Amino acid sequence: MIYFEKRLLEYDAAPRELITRDKQQLVVDNFSRWRIVDPLKFYQSVTTINGAQSRLDDIIYSNLRENIGHSSLNDVVSGDRAALMERVTSDSNLKAEAYGVEVVDVRIKRADLPAKNEQNVFNRMRTERERQAKKFRAEGEEEARRIRSQAEKESQILLAEAAREAQVLRGQAEAAATTIFAAAYNRDPEFYRFMRTLEAYRKTIANRTTLVLDPDAEFFQLLQSSK
Repeated sequence: MIYFEKRLLEYDAAPRELITRDKQQLVVDNFSRWRIVDPLKFYQSVTTINGAQSRLDDIIYSNLRENIGHSSLNDVVSGDRAALMERVTSDSNLKAEAYGVEVVDVRIKRADLPAKNEQNVFNRMRTERERQAKKFRAEGEEEARRIRSQAEKESQILLAEAAREAQVLRGQAEAAATTIFAAAYNRDPEFYRFMRTLEAYRKTIANRTTLVLDPDAEFFQLLQSSK
């Protein structure tokens, strides 16, 4: 009588170099979990656990190579690894059924760049980051220039509108003053002339101002007439 394991078994494969869709070499270290589901088929096809693991090694490696070959480096190392391993597990399980085996799970323990490629990849990544940074700086400077130009344009418009409004207000004030002066003149011309003369004195004669004029000058006519 021959007994077979019912427990979940593990197989840790040796690391292998695989190539991604973007032609990057990766050293992939993977393991799988599997179990015997059909003892008769298992015995007739592979006989022993070692025989099964040898077949699984070929099956899983083939599916890893195919799926990683259709994936980018970013997908393998970070982005879409979970979906990638689900496909590898499903594809491997379909082929393993012929040996009375179920592949439960395939996982990547490590996916590293070969030592000879690490520096080249790092340099490419740094160059790409620098290119993107330069692009973002240029876009930022262009946006800053656009904002400054727009602000200056709006400032000039506001200043022009303010100057125009001030001119209108001055015109209105001068017109109102002229109207008031005209009304005052029409009401009492002598008093109007008197007030205008006083205003002229106020503007002309400041503190400590000395004027040398003819006593008969018309400018002092009001003062002379008040004597």
